[in-house]
Amino acid sequence: MDATPQSQPRWTLEGFREGAAATLPLLPGLCAFGLAFGTVAAGNGLGLFEAVIMSAAVYSGVAQIIVVDAWPPQLTFAAILASATVTALICSRFLLIGASMRPWFGSMPAVKVYPTLYLLTEPPWLLSTRYYRNGGRDPAFVVGSAVVTWLTWVSATAPGYWLGAWVGDSHRFGLDMIMPAFFVAMLVSLWQGARRSVGWIVGGVVAVATAQLFGGFWYVVTGALAGSLAGGFVDD
Repeated sequence: MDATPQSQPRWTLEGFREGAAATLPLLPGLCAFGLAFGTVAAGNGLGLFEAVIMSAAVYSGVAQIIVVDAWPPQLTFAAILASATVTALICSRFLLIGASMRPWFGSMPAVKVYPTLYLLTEPPWLLSTRYYRNGGRDPAFVVGSAVVTWLTWVSATAPGYWLGAWVGDSHRFGLDMIMPAFFVAMLVSLWQGARRSVGWIVGGVVAVATAQLFGGFWYVVTGALAGSLAGGFVDD
């Protein structure tokens, strides 16, 4: 049964502002993440315009960094297929993120839902999850956080590109550690006790073991599956 207008959540400017303000403490990490991608893009032969457009349109930080870092010197059908497969695997996390937003957007029209989901990534999702858990129900909170995150990511790409062109090899300065450090920091807001962290630990251990034994990008799949299964077993 379709939801009536009265049952639909109310979007407010105050909710948008609250979401944007909640994202401000994450801006240093978001900027560093965007800088890291720009640096990787410069080191692997992408142009400045290409890097910025990729950030604005593709807008999937982890997938962008991994695919561009492994960008082949010559594009072949096999290389394109491999890049598309890796991107699909890494971005499959959005299936779960999107499903978790069903309580927010299930009763709303598609014209409002899908533009919001396009901008939804981990930082606004984590903040919105905490906001919803604390009783917040204004969908504009998600939009406010997502817009600030998108603008920060895109804006930081160009300075990162210039930095990459200047320093050369980003690994010499530890810039490749920005991505894992950023995501580890974001997990703090989801901490719900040692028992609920079992899935994180199992997923991390399996991912590291897979990367060491097999290389490539299979650690993304194995770590996610192992962590999800372990978390499901310990969930109440």
